[in-house]
Amino acid sequence: MAKLKTNSGAKKRFTLTGSGKIKRKHAYHSHILTKKTKKQKRNLDHFAILEQDDLKRVKELLVL
Repeated sequence: MAKLKTNSGAKKRFTLTGSGKIKRKHAYHSHILTKKTKKQKRNLDHFAILEQDDLKRVKELLVL
């Protein structure tokens, strides 16, 4: 049987942690940063762990 291809968009957006969880970046941190507070920008800078609701969909895209 043919191998499944990884979705190249998802490949660039998500990374795996050592324990197998999937990390994602926060939205709203790429432009129009002048009207956002320092605290808001600082909190958007960190990685977040993917929510349980999205896990199945992203795993299919990443072929995990």
